[in-house]
Amino acid sequence: MSMLRFIKVRADERGLLFRDGAFVRLLKPGWHLVAASPLTASRVDRVSVRQVWLSHPDLELIARSGALAGEAEQLDLKDHERALVWVDGRLTAVVGPGLHVLWTVFHEVKVERVDARPVRFEHPELALVLQATGARDRLESVAIAAGWAGLLFQDGRHAATLPPGVHAFWKGEGQSKVLPVDLREQSADVAGQEIMTADKVTLRLNAVVTYRIVDPVKAVTEIEGYAQALYRQAQLALRAVVGTRELDRLLADKDGVAAELEAALRTGVAAFGLEIRALGIRDVILPGEMKEILNRVTEARKAAEAALITRREETAAMRSQANTARIFESNPTLMRLRELEVLERVAGKANLSVILGEGGLTERVVKLL
Repeated sequence: MSMLRFIKVRADERGLLFRDGAFVRLLKPGWHLVAASPLTASRVDRVSVRQVWLSHPDLELIARSGALAGEAEQLDLKDHERALVWVDGRLTAVVGPGLHVLWTVFHEVKVERVDARPVRFEHPELALVLQATGARDRLESVAIAAGWAGLLFQDGRHAATLPPGVHAFWKGEGQSKVLPVDLREQSADVAGQEIMTADKVTLRLNAVVTYRIVDPVKAVTEIEGYAQALYRQAQLALRAVVGTRELDRLLADKDGVAAELEAALRTGVAAFGLEIRALGIRDVILPGEMKEILNRVTEARKAAEAALITRREETAAMRSQANTARIFESNPTLMRLRELEVLERVAGKANLSVILGEGGLTERVVKLL
């Protein structure tokens, strides 16, 4: 015997009618007459359409029936698909593969389907997307600072060089890795090993190299550890440049040594994607005995220079005296005046009495006066 019962569905609800576990139809707002019998189990599940997402254990049966046409948006995303869901103009969620049903009765729903196979995800509202529900589970983000570059490797292959900014990648689509590379100007101290000059003097030469990465892909993929490669090349260049010079020439022309070293190093590291901006020699370290020898050589040289200057001054003074003597010899009156000047200078510094006898000096003084 069949039994009838009335079911009321409110305006903000929809009824899901099931009979013997199978979905039958969708009940819209209003009164509905539902028949039931001892042999048939019927039930009505009321769901609110105010909630955008339809969640039900038999969601697939309901969606496949086609009863939700005009009432809901159905998303059946494949393994490589993702979707951005906007509700009433606001980004609500980022959803992954599977079946999703969204009521469109009370809300404006917009869906953006995205192919995740390219792995890298670009969007004008990327910052907003990364904050949406489900974004953290499905997207991985990385921030590249100013002056840096990000090398994107997908499944072990270089896929792109990322500029500064925030970048996002879909999870679960292969192996992705972003390697940040510093493109700013950097400096490295190169401590020289013991190097022998052309005249068999052992020394150590320390240099400072300023460089920057101009090709980040080469710097990362062509060699393991570009900083260590730069250091090795600099040491080899130091040996090549210092070994062809004698010590005196090396110490006298440090700028020339630095220029030759920079040229040699610039050529060597170009294959690594590096550019040498400047190179300078900081220290030249000599053995202790060599320092003493150089100090003695320098001291002797300075002493010889001082003696030479003294002799030059003495020669100049003697030459001046000879000229003065010749002048006095040709003019006796000047000689007498010079004698009086000396006499006056002596009298001013001591208690001196001058006695003039007859003739002789007296007459000469009178004549001078």
